[in-house]
Amino acid sequence: MRARRSFLMVCLAVALGGCEPIGGVVATEPAAPPAAPVAAKPVPRSEASLELESYFARVERGLLSRGLLRGDGGGPDVPFSDRDLELNFRTVAFNQEYSTVGANIVQRTGASVLRRWNGPVLIEPVFGATMLPAEQERDRVAIEKLAHRLARITNHPVRAVERGGNFRVLILHEQERRDIGPRLRALLPEIQSAEIRAIEALPRETYCVLVSSDPGNNGVLTRAVAIIRAELPPALRVSCIHEEIAQGMGLPNDSPSARPSLFNDDDEFGRLTTQDEMMLQMLYDARLKPGMSEDEARDIVREMATALLAPAF
Repeated sequence: MRARRSFLMVCLAVALGGCEPIGGVVATEPAAPPAAPVAAKPVPRSEASLELESYFARVERGLLSRGLLRGDGGGPDVPFSDRDLELNFRTVAFNQEYSTVGANIVQRTGASVLRRWNGPVLIEPVFGATMLPAEQERDRVAIEKLAHRLARITNHPVRAVERGGNFRVLILHEQERRDIGPRLRALLPEIQSAEIRAIEALPRETYCVLVSSDPGNNGVLTRAVAIIRAELPPALRVSCIHEEIAQGMGLPNDSPSARPSLFNDDDEFGRLTTQDEMMLQMLYDARLKPGMSEDEARDIVREMATALLAPAF
């Protein structure tokens, strides 16, 4: 069973950037052809990271052998009605799975207002120094494909970028994640110490986490950071990419009744499903507004679900 923590909190996210001086020289004689660039050697990984990689490979083999981590989006074996869609959307969009209690993060579902992005969502992959170039390229492609899909589903500007993103996806091996606190504080200065401690001390049953920012406390998301374990094998890695980015769009909760759905900790699906696409479409429908409560949105949500699926009789 997977345990993917999603933290949604009110904070101010600040992007830190840098620049390099650009200089030049005047050659008095023909310059020699530039030397071929030398690929930087990846930083060695820790023993703990290598052990986790073996563990997650066994987990993925077990899940796949049982027909889990499906990528078909759902089919005749998992029908759902307009009523299912309505209830699942309300559960996923108007609740959050984890809460801060004192100095700790606890698994306690609590009511929340509707949250989503008003401005463009710029998804920037960020890789640790221990990641091999082939792995980085594979993950870039997965993120780019998902960004295109989300833009089509939501009719909202979503795209992958190389730099300057407001939605960072940090893909890190164990030794990098354990020391990620300073970088998280730079990206999200108001992040609480409890969140940082939870992220740096993830139990191995937790594959990936999300922190998102609603600085005005008005339902408008402005920044998000997802942290994904680089030790994950391909199917689990893509599953985390899909879930954390989709949750960062404004669907923060999981529900055991949501089926077919990625927003369910049973690992049945490893990609966004048809119902997940409908929920994202509903989330970015102009009839809903950031900051709405579940009660305020109830009739609108029912109307949208009925329009998307004929009522069940």
